[in-house]
Amino acid sequence: MKQKVIIIGGGAAGFFAAITMAELNPNLEITILEKSKSVLQKVKVSGGGRCNVTHACFTPQELIEFYPRGKKELLGPFHQFMTGDTMAWFEDRGVPLKIEEDNRVFPVSNSSQSIIDCLVSNAIKLGVSLVKQTNVLGIEMIKDKFKVYTNKDNCVASKLLIATGSSSKVWRLIENLGHHIIPPVPSLFTFNITDHLIKDIPGISVPNATVKLVGSNLKSHGPLLITHWGLSGPAVLKLSAFAARELAEKNYTYTVEVNWLGQSFEMVQQRLTELKTVDAKKNIDVKSPYREMPRRLWLKLLDTASIDHKMRWADLPQKQIAILAGYCTGSTFKAEGKSTFKEEFVTAGGVDLRE
Repeated sequence: MKQKVIIIGGGAAGFFAAITMAELNPNLEITILEKSKSVLQKVKVSGGGRCNVTHACFTPQELIEFYPRGKKELLGPFHQFMTGDTMAWFEDRGVPLKIEEDNRVFPVSNSSQSIIDCLVSNAIKLGVSLVKQTNVLGIEMIKDKFKVYTNKDNCVASKLLIATGSSSKVWRLIENLGHHIIPPVPSLFTFNITDHLIKDIPGISVPNATVKLVGSNLKSHGPLLITHWGLSGPAVLKLSAFAARELAEKNYTYTVEVNWLGQSFEMVQQRLTELKTVDAKKNIDVKSPYREMPRRLWLKLLDTASIDHKMRWADLPQKQIAILAGYCTGSTFKAEGKSTFKEEFVTAGGVDLRE
């Protein structure tokens, strides 16, 4: 007699688990319960429709450093199944992958449909049952079995896997089983900022900025993008993830400091001072002195430092150079709130990590 397993959630985690369990143990009767009429919708839109499968980091100790929380809990699993195993898993099932320059891993097809087709076809081939438009209403533990109540039929299973992500409804069901739920907060979002320095220059980006949460030791480094509503880009999104709890406690009213160049104040001050001699006769607004800083941003920094655009480098006082270097390496912004755009799809919270 086959042992019955129920998986709640028809996302990537649910399918991946179902396929792996079915391959390891043919004596399992596995059913995936999905509340919507389609599966793997987040996979479909991830990576801009290409599906960012994993990241080309192959050392567990290094990989856990990219996670804001749960390092201790992830180290063991990563020693069992790592990013290289993930790549091999898909390639063994007919989906060739490629590593891009930024170490993100995508299917060679550049289409998330390749991943969806792989997961669905392999699940069906292994006899996994997929029941869509099934809303789980309750979960009850009866002796050594799980009874799952749905809007269709009730079912009983020996094993229950919950892979629903940040579903507050399912969390309440889990809590009724005795688990502790940590209140969720958004963990990946852009910063809403209204400031004259970044006003009117949306679309401007710099490749090596450092963004710091003022009043803490939390900071991140990487590409930064100015948007119509404030600041975005990998540096901002990473900081929002690592500072998720702190920002929630501040009710999303906080101050961030941006180093546009990712260089020290002293280095920038020295570079600007050298230009007094090297480009003595040139106006300071002719071009940005840094290739990685767009001219439109450079002009905004000159305005913020109250420096006349038509001033020659030779005539720029050392005091104003110091002020300008300060803005280049430490522009501060008051942020009010967080974005409500598509970037915000990760939460911090849920089942206590200790459980």
